[in-house]
Amino acid sequence: MLRKLEDVERRYSEIEGQLADPDVLANQKGFGRLAKERSDLEPIVRTYRVWKKVCADIDGLRELLEASDEELRELAKQELPVLKSRAAELEAELQVLLLPVDPNDERNTVLEIRAGTGGEEASLFAAVLFRMYSRYAEGRRWKVEVLSSSDTGLGGFKEIIALITGDKVYSRLKHEGGVHRVQRVPVTEQSGRIHTSAVTVAVLPEAEDVDVHIDEATELRIDVYRSSGPGGQSVNTTDSAVRVTHLPTGLVVACQDEKSQHKNKAKALKILRSRLLERAQAEAHAEEAANRRTMVGSGDRSERIRTYNFPQGRMTDHRINLTLYNLDKIVDGDLDALIDALNTHYQALQMKSGEV
Repeated sequence: MLRKLEDVERRYSEIEGQLADPDVLANQKGFGRLAKERSDLEPIVRTYRVWKKVCADIDGLRELLEASDEELRELAKQELPVLKSRAAELEAELQVLLLPVDPNDERNTVLEIRAGTGGEEASLFAAVLFRMYSRYAEGRRWKVEVLSSSDTGLGGFKEIIALITGDKVYSRLKHEGGVHRVQRVPVTEQSGRIHTSAVTVAVLPEAEDVDVHIDEATELRIDVYRSSGPGGQSVNTTDSAVRVTHLPTGLVVACQDEKSQHKNKAKALKILRSRLLERAQAEAHAEEAANRRTMVGSGDRSERIRTYNFPQGRMTDHRINLTLYNLDKIVDGDLDALIDALNTHYQALQMKSGEV
């Protein structure tokens, strides 16, 4: 770890020197790239320098333990445990800072929520989850744009796909993918019996045009048709709904929320690009492919990352064995404690696997 820290500090100093070069200042693109790299390294270097200062102070106190002055020796004895504790905290912080950065962390996110097992109750819970993530996004000043939705007419969603934009959205939501199980008494249940339903959530990094090249002329089949509401009720008298099929992979995306065929096509392509990016990254990393299979699953009750038990007012995340008894706040968008715990867990797994 020490060698890595020295390399980082050396690179940071190199960048600072380059940024003072008039030729670099004149190259806006190169300057921006270096400034971004310096910004990324700065927290590591700042913490490393504080750690070095604390270590130097510890060495100084150890020398004082050998001093002839009894008062100085006593002072060193009192100060030494405090500084050792501070050094240990800084070392732990440096281990986290040195973890490999997920290149998708800075991206916006395409959030896909689909009702699984449980019929109408699953659709209603899909709406609850969408509201939960929307409220969380609102609290972080992110923007939520619905790209596609299929409602049941009773307040639920068979499927809803949204783009969430803002600061480091993917880094906060990337562990939300998987099967979410709910246990509660449905509003339609007369006997008060608790039902168990499931909803699948997928979290995809938003793809830019440069990430995924699609030749629309040869790789896409685009079908247009009339939008329809629940039960087949016509909600549009023009062919504005769009179904996009990516021929090389067979992926299909349909959008009908907008009245404009052009807007529906643009939204469908945004979803398609994100799915293709996620697919390409998953194929490049076998572990990510396994995560995707776990994330989407089959929508069955038995495959779950989390359970929301309404009668007991608790939420349990089964991956980290965390149970919280503030379910009302959680479904109202208070997710930071849960997300922080998940991020800490996966950081610990990275450190355990020797990635630092």
